[in-house]
Amino acid sequence: MTRIRMGISACLLGEQVRYDGQHKLDPFLRDTLGRFVEWVPFCPEVACGLPVPRESMHLERQADGAVRLVTTRTRRDVTGQMQAWIEHAVPQLAALDLRGFVFKSRSPSSGMRGVKIYNAKGMPDGSGAGLFAAAVMARYPLLPVEDEGRLHDPALRENFIGRVFVLDRWRACETEGTLAALVGFHTRHKLTLMSHSPARLRELGRIVAAAKGHPPQAVRADYLARLMPTLALLATPAKQTNVLQHAMGYFKERLGAAEKADLLALIDAYRLGQVPLIAPVAVLRHLVARFDEPYLRAQVYLDPAPAELMLLNHV
Repeated sequence: MTRIRMGISACLLGEQVRYDGQHKLDPFLRDTLGRFVEWVPFCPEVACGLPVPRESMHLERQADGAVRLVTTRTRRDVTGQMQAWIEHAVPQLAALDLRGFVFKSRSPSSGMRGVKIYNAKGMPDGSGAGLFAAAVMARYPLLPVEDEGRLHDPALRENFIGRVFVLDRWRACETEGTLAALVGFHTRHKLTLMSHSPARLRELGRIVAAAKGHPPQAVRADYLARLMPTLALLATPAKQTNVLQHAMGYFKERLGAAEKADLLALIDAYRLGQVPLIAPVAVLRHLVARFDEPYLRAQVYLDPAPAELMLLNHV
């Protein structure tokens, strides 16, 4: 398979670019997800001309409310140097056609949320996003982004990586550019969308149903603008249970009473947190193969990402 191109904070790949000359290697990102991803590393501090090692920095709120990037010991303001690089680099990301970005948590340049902001006395004065991460998220609001700390949460990891793979399939749909491609994409992702929001699934369905006769580019833009925020909603056990029961309905006339009872019990065990999502999904995969069910066979929901990532094994 073609590897998916994603941005990442360079230190997470083991590059020794941090202020202390060290790294923050994340083995899952480099060695596991990295088997399927072409990583494009960024270190804003090094890219804007700061040395390694260097004095540590933090975000500091000024008297006028402006947030600046300031060195912690000598209190040198390097905001202008960083912003000059950001203004040059962020627009160029479009040419890379990234499918997602993993930022370094709590970094004053690359943290996507919860980065401490200090006052002039060195006391915490709120939190926000790092300068580079904030600029990326503002310019590319539909791009899936996360930080490596939050990816330790199985539900957030499954949600983020799932969005990355959906966006990659969407780009293929855009490249084809036909109404048939849009209909096919929407059809294959119906159960996935249902697991995030049944109401949003209906909204997206209406866009597809009304697409004929409208400018294709505008239709695709409208669809994508609703698609990515929908996928960002976490698929809760209750919503997943609804999807699993819906999928089971395709076999209601083909299963015996005992098999139905067993599958319903397994789905309920998932709802109660007693087994992971992969347990009922694996049974549904078996039933799809056994009965050669064409609609479910095409559903991304049952096979959202490479099995090696084990996204459904821990949620």
